[in-house]
Amino acid sequence: MNQDTLLQVRNLKVSFRGEEGELTEALKGINFDIPRNRTVALVGESGSGKSVTSMAIMQLLPARNTVIDPASQVTFEGRDLLALEGAELRKMRGKDIAMIFQEPMSSLNPVFTVGDQIAETLMLHAGLGRRDAFKRAVALLTEVGLPDPEKRAKAYPHELSGGQQQRVMIAMAIACEPKLLIADEPTTALDVTIQKQILQLLADLQKKHGMSVLFITHDLGLVGEFADDVVVMRHGEIREAGSVEQIFNAPANPYTKALLNCRPHLDSRPLRLAVIDDFMQPGGYVKPGERVRGYEASDEIILDVQHLAKSFDIRQGLFGKRQFHAVKDVSFQLPRGKTLGIVGESGSGKTTVGLTLVRLHQATGGKALFHGKDLLAMSAREFHEYKRRIQIIFQNPYASLNPRFTVEQILTEPMMLHGIGRVQMERVKMAQALLDRVGLPARSLSRYPHEFSGGQRQRIAIARCLTLKPEVLICDESVSALDVSVQAQVLNLLQELQDEYKLSYLFISHDLAVVKHISDQVLVMNKGEVVEQGDSDAIYRAPAAAYTRKLLDSIPTGWQPQAA
Repeated sequence: MNQDTLLQVRNLKVSFRGEEGELTEALKGINFDIPRNRTVALVGESGSGKSVTSMAIMQLLPARNTVIDPASQVTFEGRDLLALEGAELRKMRGKDIAMIFQEPMSSLNPVFTVGDQIAETLMLHAGLGRRDAFKRAVALLTEVGLPDPEKRAKAYPHELSGGQQQRVMIAMAIACEPKLLIADEPTTALDVTIQKQILQLLADLQKKHGMSVLFITHDLGLVGEFADDVVVMRHGEIREAGSVEQIFNAPANPYTKALLNCRPHLDSRPLRLAVIDDFMQPGGYVKPGERVRGYEASDEIILDVQHLAKSFDIRQGLFGKRQFHAVKDVSFQLPRGKTLGIVGESGSGKTTVGLTLVRLHQATGGKALFHGKDLLAMSAREFHEYKRRIQIIFQNPYASLNPRFTVEQILTEPMMLHGIGRVQMERVKMAQALLDRVGLPARSLSRYPHEFSGGQRQRIAIARCLTLKPEVLICDESVSALDVSVQAQVLNLLQELQDEYKLSYLFISHDLAVVKHISDQVLVMNKGEVVEQGDSDAIYRAPAAAYTRKLLDSIPTGWQPQAA
């Protein structure tokens, strides 16, 4: 083992045993190295084996159904990690190798303050007393840029934002100054500005502490700005490995080329986004023409929102309360067959706008004229007739699909409630046709949501909306948590449906590259207010508001050569 190599993985084979004893290969004999003081990115779609690799290194895979080939080796500074047990294994975790998980809220203990959780790590691995450990925890929160660290150390996880929770996880991970930090999708579903801050923080900490970092992601755009070396995985195998410059400038494997091209780009808007299969076919990918976007003076306006406002009462003290103005005086128009993108950071009010329009929140002011009728002033009975015409697709399809319903029940129940179809057999036939339209086989009707991938579940959620033949779809972060390749498939599907049915979309997202690809106009929100609005091309070319410029500057642009 080279002295410049910190971790060496050789012939790592991992299988999982099913309920009937059958084995499924997750890793098929992979090999790669992590040099000292460098960042290695492990890239691939869901199911490629990235997270299994990191969990195998940390020995966090469930022992009861995991089979690791005896010939597999994971060597860390001369020690075989796969042979460690008990106290020796616990000592290694957290002290020599630390890990940041994708979802901080599920990793942090909700009943302990964040300061106590960081202090526990220091007491366990560094031998500090409680008082000194808590003091060091505050210093670590300062180091990761958390505002008012002494106050935050006494807060519980639910009292912090997603970006703040991730900073706490980073503070906990670097508490004992590990030699290797594993970051498993640490910025997925975070705002672009918070994402950039977290990546910059990791880069700064890596240089300051001289750590090696294993950065796991599906987004090559992030990799280009953060990593030194790249390992590309698919189906449990390594397809390509090399320096960032080599992978970005001269990718050799079709799969790597596909990952680089699936993500929307700010400088082009193809009629159809590339997907993985386009690059795996003989002949490769042929780029289609460009799509022209924008509102026209002759467009039929079907939704006219005027001075929309929404406030919430926030408890303050034992008996007091104050008003929080989530949406303040928002106005816009949506034509038939067009898309209005609503962008902004978490807390900007964009999701509240969508939920208020479908009356999941009660508006505190303004109008929403749908074909001239005010949706917000209708009685519940009147609105029932309009509910089918304006539908919403949520970010997390697994949370919005009933896990106890089959796909058939999920699709036919809305039809039954709104009197669509005379008998169940007719509704089932309509459900089959919709599944075919969103690219899922008819046999899916008898299956449950947990049997599908994230992208497939989102297709089911879209099919459910289409059962009611809506005119407006509100897409609330509906592709933000998907792999870039699956994201491209869903965006292509939404575009095809819009072209075919003249659907109108309110596309709510923090991902400005995706919004640019799909939107005719863009509305930029900050702290409940509209800061800028206009044609998407004009706003992206010459943003007028400083806030919009800040959002655009945060978009990962991929690898750029370093200045001499």
